[in-house]
Amino acid sequence: MKLVTAIIKPFRLDDVRNALSEVGVQGMTVSEVKGFGRQRGHTELYRGAEYVVDFLPKAKIEIAVSDDRLEEVLEAIANAARTGKVGDGKIFVTALEQVIRIRTGETGDSAL
Repeated sequence: MKLVTAIIKPFRLDDVRNALSEVGVQGMTVSEVKGFGRQRGHTELYRGAEYVVDFLPKAKIEIAVSDDRLEEVLEAIANAARTGKVGDGKIFVTALEQVIRIRTGETGDSAL
């Protein structure tokens, strides 16, 4: 089992959710986060004063998947989130040692 964490542009969230639904992902956790990568933020003008926006708004998606579904989930996220511009985001994959469904007590892949 793997935990897939994707940091994407917020306006691509609906596209990613739809793409994941098409490949059969039934659940995910989404958080509004702020951060920056290579683009290092940007400057904005407000009431004549220029200021630097260090942290840009991003959406963080977390999905637990079985090993055999991993590649199709990664492909769905990457294709739906890609705009071709700086700041499209990153996908991180980490190993999950155990998953437990609280309601039923199921463990492992059956808990996903």
